[in-house]
Amino acid sequence: MASISNEPEREHRDEEETGANEDEDTGAQVAPIVRLEEVAVTTGEEDEDTILDLKSKLYRFDKDGSQWKERGAGTVKFLKHRVSGKIRLVMRQSKTLKICANHLVGSGMSVQEHAGNDKSCVWHARDFSDGELKDELFCIRFASVENCKAFMQKFKEVAESEEEKEESKDASDTAGLLEKLTVEEKKTEEKPAEKAEEKEKSEAVEEKKTEESVPST
Repeated sequence: MASISNEPEREHRDEEETGANEDEDTGAQVAPIVRLEEVAVTTGEEDEDTILDLKSKLYRFDKDGSQWKERGAGTVKFLKHRVSGKIRLVMRQSKTLKICANHLVGSGMSVQEHAGNDKSCVWHARDFSDGELKDELFCIRFASVENCKAFMQKFKEVAESEEEKEESKDASDTAGLLEKLTVEEKKTEEKPAEKAEEKEKSEAVEEKKTEESVPST
């Protein structure tokens, strides 16, 4: 019986000795097997500024199956290009960083609250996330009503801003065209007057030549 009761104590003592040996600093240095070098990763967003950044879950409507299919959960952003001023919507999956939405927000685009869910909204877009332009119907869901409203508000602001830019450009182009037409009309009006003056000069020269050619009596 004594031997049985002493067994756990011996095991405990062996563990302490083993632990002491493990903690002992031998002074040996172990070199890493693989040396990892820092690699620069480009996302294509280096020349853009983030004007909205929200966590969400994205869905696309599958026309063939007539149902919504999840594209991924992650962060949706509105990015403004520093040179062109264009704004695009980009969403990446949180773990893989795979792009699940990538399109410009342009004039005429609209976003609406998803029926029956005030935390979700839907919109149509010409999306480029798969490497080619596709007409997609997206639905995005947020954790709160406030985030959904913030997303919709920014979406509408960008679309309206692009529409105003186009209207301003059209007005400028129209003004330039009218100015060009006015200048051309003015030139057209000046040409007949110039031709009449040249005709009068030519007739005067001919008349003088005729008078000089007539012999005196």
